[in-house]
Amino acid sequence: VQLQASGGGMVQAGGSLRLSCAASGSIFRIGVMGWYRQAPGKQRELVATATSGGTTNYSDSVKGRFTISRDNAKNTVSLQMNSLESEDTAVYYCNANAIEYGMGYQKNYWGQGTQVTVSS
Repeated sequence: VQLQASGGGMVQAGGSLRLSCAASGSIFRIGVMGWYRQAPGKQRELVATATSGGTTNYSDSVKGRFTISRDNAKNTVSLQMNSLESEDTAVYYCNANAIEYGMGYQKNYWGQGTQVTVSS
């Protein structure tokens, strides 16, 4: 399973960006999909997740500003980021739990990361 993220860039504080991630490969089923981020000198942290049934979870730092959404038919997950702050500057990583055809267990996969820079 491969995860391809896109949509990062540079924006001024208060602005918006939308990240997208598409999963491809021999996918039997995808469970939770989500976004994590890692700022310079910090550990990777959860941003938001979404189950295939539509249940979402957000870190406190992004609640009310970010919205995660999924398209199960297309195996995609998106992150709409509004009211961006300089503290949101980080590399954002797409993540998914998936089962490949022929495999009887779930594995965790990471995308390549996309840079988000918010200038104040």
